[in-house]
Amino acid sequence: MTQAIMSAWKEACGMAPPSSMLIPPGTYMVFPPIDLIGPCKGPIEIKATGAIIKAPPELKKFTTAYWISIRNVNKLTMIGGTYNGQGEQTWKQNLCPDGGPGPCPLPVNLQFNNVTNSMLQHITSTDSKFFHMYITSCDNTRLDNITILSPANSVNTDGIQIGRLSGVNITNSVMRTNDDCISIGQGSKNIHINNIMCGPGDGIGIGSLGRREKEEPVQGIWIKNVTMKGTENGLRIKTWPTSFPGSVSDLHYEDIIMDNVSFPIFIDQQFCPMNNCKNGTPSKVQISNVSYRNIRGTSATKVALKFVCSAGVPCKDVNVADINLTLKGPKGGPATSECANIKPKVVGKVVPSACPGLKII
Repeated sequence: MTQAIMSAWKEACGMAPPSSMLIPPGTYMVFPPIDLIGPCKGPIEIKATGAIIKAPPELKKFTTAYWISIRNVNKLTMIGGTYNGQGEQTWKQNLCPDGGPGPCPLPVNLQFNNVTNSMLQHITSTDSKFFHMYITSCDNTRLDNITILSPANSVNTDGIQIGRLSGVNITNSVMRTNDDCISIGQGSKNIHINNIMCGPGDGIGIGSLGRREKEEPVQGIWIKNVTMKGTENGLRIKTWPTSFPGSVSDLHYEDIIMDNVSFPIFIDQQFCPMNNCKNGTPSKVQISNVSYRNIRGTSATKVALKFVCSAGVPCKDVNVADINLTLKGPKGGPATSECANIKPKVVGKVVPSACPGLKII
């Protein structure tokens, strides 16, 4: 099936525009990995409605960091299809957790690089061996009605990971996985996320940032109308200690429902998975102009608002308004907040009190 898809792509890509490639309904095993490369002569469509496309379950067959890759295409429309990575064997081997041992990097289900001015719609990704969708340098691209499905016991199965791009919308999507539903990496600008169901998983994360030299700023992120259920974190910004300089600015979270979420609101500038960081200077990533508005629901942890900012570059211009987060279940007392190196502006009713002792406007 791989050769059939590659041949159809080559023909459609070289045709006078517009052109289309159809994967008919049915179930297909696809291997070796697919690499669909442009540029094409004009707009191109891949339509796979009703098609179930499966990867082989054996990790040892893969020598690439992707299963299906599309790159260097302008004005792609990709509609439909279920892409099943059959990753259960890989999760059991527990390879590459947080940079640990193993044949890394592991294959991503769907990888997009330099796919611009495009639409990805009604796509389902299931049981990826690693990230479900990895999207870089894909300016002005919309993802709509995306479904991400992996069990909670899968490993490093981030839903959608984006980076080094501008003008991306992710809307009307459902993500149930082990790791971040959406992970926003360095160089992400002008990102709009709206109407998302997330959980299980690790919430919506920005970062981690500052680990590598000359990372591009993260700027202009709007996250609205999100429901999180049973996630390990909620809205998290994470940067490494002893980091390289960087910046995160102009972030806005609004109309979020939390249902039994651990650390629903979390700025973590001491992010250090597996506690393998060396003692040293505080994070050098500046976080500024962040707003949290109309966020309500229940916290699985006593600390519902956790702002652990850098002592070297404290968080600036953080606004907290109309928050109502209560502790889930009989765990003793109300939810609380924890703050370091931050003086947020608090507007309206905020429960729990954000950094107690500050004046409420």
